[in-house]
Amino acid sequence: MTEPKITISNSGETRLETFRRLRRTRMTEGLRSLVRETELSVNDFILPLFVAPGNKIRKEVTSMPGVFQLSVDELIKDCTEIKKLGIPAVILFGIPEFKDETGSSAYDENGIIQTAVRALKKELPELIIVTDVCLCEYTSHGHCGLVQGSEIINDPSVLLLARQALTHAQAGADIIAPSDMFDGRVKAIRNILDSNGHINTPIMAYSAKYASGFYGPFREAAESTPKFGDRRSHQMDPANSDEALREIEQDIIEGADIVMVKPALSYLDVIRRVKDRFHMPTAAYNVSGEYSMIKAAARNGWIDEQRIMMEVLTSIKRAGADIILTYFAKEAVKLLNK
Repeated sequence: MTEPKITISNSGETRLETFRRLRRTRMTEGLRSLVRETELSVNDFILPLFVAPGNKIRKEVTSMPGVFQLSVDELIKDCTEIKKLGIPAVILFGIPEFKDETGSSAYDENGIIQTAVRALKKELPELIIVTDVCLCEYTSHGHCGLVQGSEIINDPSVLLLARQALTHAQAGADIIAPSDMFDGRVKAIRNILDSNGHINTPIMAYSAKYASGFYGPFREAAESTPKFGDRRSHQMDPANSDEALREIEQDIIEGADIVMVKPALSYLDVIRRVKDRFHMPTAAYNVSGEYSMIKAAARNGWIDEQRIMMEVLTSIKRAGADIILTYFAKEAVKLLNK
C-alpha cells in the first residue's frame, strides 16, 4: 500500500491522502449494521434453569441476581414466557429432596428433573429441553461421581450417569448433556440410549470443561459445593488447550452430536480452535461467575450492563460458538427483539 501523504488544499485544509479509509463503513449505525460480521440471534441461546421440590417456590440465588430456584409449577410459568420470547431451549439442573452417597435421586424415574421434564413436555411440547447429567447435585459429598476413600472413581460413576441419562430420555428430554468429564461417559450414554430405543436423542457433551473458579455462584444455585477436595482430578487444567482438542475428539468418536467448551469468556481461544478443527456444532457456557461479575459491577454503577452483556455474548459467538448457554438469555433476547 502506498505511504500516505499530507497535503494542504487551496483553502488551507490539511488532509491525509491514502487509498483506504477504514472508518468510512463505521460512520453511521446503518453502515455498521450493513458490514457487521457477527450477528447474535434469538436462536443462539439456551437458558439454564434450576428446579427445586415443592410448590410456589421462587427463591432468588443471592450470588446471581435475577436467577431463581423454581418449583415445577413456577418453572412452567417461566418457560411459558421463555417460549413467547422465542428462546428455543432451556437446560435443567435439579435440586433433589434428599441426597446420599450414590446420588440415587439423580436416576430415580420420579426424581425432580424427570418430573419437571414430563410436566414441561405436557404444557410446552415445542420447547427444547436439555437435561444436565451429573451426580454433583444429588450426592451427599457434592462430587460428580462415586467416592472411594479420597478418590472420585470413574467407571462405576459412568454406569450411574448412563442410568440417569436414560431416565431423562424416557421422561421426554430432547437433548442429554453430560457434564461430569469422566472418561467414557459419552460412549456409555450413547449405548444405553440406543439400546433402549432413543437412537434419535442427541448428546451435547461438556467436552472441554475446565476446573474453573468461575463456578462459585452456580454451586450456590445448585447446592452442589463439594464437602471436601475439588474437581481437578477429572475437570481440565485451565492452562491446557491441546488437551481440550483431545477430549473433544474422543467425545466425537464416542457419539457426541454437539460439543461444549465451559467456561466461555476466559476460553475464547479454545472455542475458536475447536470450531476450526472439528467443524462440529459447538456450544459454549457463559457461566455463573461470568454472569455475576457483570451483575455486581453494574449494580455498583461501574459498567453499562446491557452494553457489556451484548459485547460478551457477541465475543463468544465471534469465537465460533453456534450455541450459547447463558443466564442472560432473556435479557439479551428482549434487546434483540427491540
